[in-house]
Amino acid sequence: MKIDNRFIKYEEIISAKNIELSRDEGFINDFILGHQFLMEEILQGKPIYGVTTGYGSSGKNYLTFADSQTLQKNLYRFHGCGVGENLNYEIAKYTVLIRLISLSKGNSGISYELLQRLELLLEKDIIPIIPSLGSVGASGDLTPLSYVAAVIAGEREVYYKGSERSAKAVFEELGIEPYVYKPKEALALMNGTAIMSAIAISSLNRFELLLNSMESFVAGMYEVLLSDDTPLSQFVHDVSKPFIGQVQVAQNIRSKTEGSKLIHGRDDRYDKFFNDNNLNIQDTYSIRCAPQILGVVRENLKISKEWVEQEINSVNDNPLVDGKNRKLYTSGNFYGGFVAHAMDTLKISIANVADLLDKEFALLVDDKFNRGLGENLKVAKENYYHGFKAMQITLSSLSADIIKNTTAASIHSRPTESLNQDKVSMGTTAALDFYKMNKVLEDMLSIAFLGLAQAVDIRGTDEVSKSLLRSFMTIRKEVPVLNDDRRMDNDIKIVKTMLTSGKFV
Repeated sequence: MKIDNRFIKYEEIISAKNIELSRDEGFINDFILGHQFLMEEILQGKPIYGVTTGYGSSGKNYLTFADSQTLQKNLYRFHGCGVGENLNYEIAKYTVLIRLISLSKGNSGISYELLQRLELLLEKDIIPIIPSLGSVGASGDLTPLSYVAAVIAGEREVYYKGSERSAKAVFEELGIEPYVYKPKEALALMNGTAIMSAIAISSLNRFELLLNSMESFVAGMYEVLLSDDTPLSQFVHDVSKPFIGQVQVAQNIRSKTEGSKLIHGRDDRYDKFFNDNNLNIQDTYSIRCAPQILGVVRENLKISKEWVEQEINSVNDNPLVDGKNRKLYTSGNFYGGFVAHAMDTLKISIANVADLLDKEFALLVDDKFNRGLGENLKVAKENYYHGFKAMQITLSSLSADIIKNTTAASIHSRPTESLNQDKVSMGTTAALDFYKMNKVLEDMLSIAFLGLAQAVDIRGTDEVSKSLLRSFMTIRKEVPVLNDDRRMDNDIKIVKTMLTSGKFV
């Protein structure tokens, strides 16, 4: 993927390979102009925030040009106080790429050489190890991004060839000279939203796969519960309430049930209603309203992807430098509000998915509602067997774990740094919350698909759709039907690998 000042789409970012910085002469000259203008301003003795002044509330402390390089080095060093679990390799690599994309817009006053160093990290696959905690989301992700800045200067630790190494040792091995930051460059690198954006884009990608898989599960529920498919009809959605997300979900579920002989229409239900006193004329809300519930989630996901995409393609450091028109702009683009709100919204969305899954699985295992699937999906009928009883308890506990984290992180702004950062985005916290909630939903869906496969065993495979049969066969290749009670934690892990590799999409 070529990196210049163009707008780079979400799909390009998540599938980026062979990343190459533009060598176009005009592109390089834009960086020369901006950096030269900044240097001229400094040499004229003009105070420029973070370049010839201290940071934040220390912006009143003026420094000489001779001190400006030391200032940049100290910036990434005193921010080396991140804590918590390290971000994984994927998110850390996204971070480097995202910072390269943002700085390539050419309004940060940095040299082209700094861009080349970011390119070098990606080319050689030298990926900074970054602690996950320590950012309030403004002024950008200062503390975690200091780990990127430090690695470029040959300090701290990196992921390299599958192991964790010191950056210094890797640089020596490859003959790479540590980079010496020019005035403003460490600040430009650190004063941005790349960490929250990297966590967000990884989580968005993961959640989209889970949402697609959730639709497959719902479609399977329509089948094994012998449901009325009238609520999936085009007239209900395309004609009567045509929200794009709702229409899409209904279409997806409808297509996945195609060919099934287990579901029926309203007229069949009407006839059965009078012959079966236990049959309600309509299915429960968790079945009937699934397109309406998941449709909102689909639209929130779409909007969130657009916001994160725009954030990645924005210049989000401070001050901004217009080299062509020779002007400096003090601003607040490092405020990660759009990412924060996107993640907070998706936290509510994923909680609704988890709640829906909890309700549907409860129907599946309860013999009062599952239309002949029996008590706890047992195959063996002896009273000392309990089937999926504990699995349902685990799934329900996981739903609570997701739902309790739905409080918006963005409303928990913490004033810091002598009240200079008195209103912050908490975007990184929101993104981390959403990331962790996705991992819990993976476990929930893994349990749910195991239950769905057990229901197919009970119903038989002759009348199910091709989609459900494919999911069933995928599971049964590695996980046998539950006859006698056994531990199922290992089964959950096996199905989780299937789920995260897209086998149920």
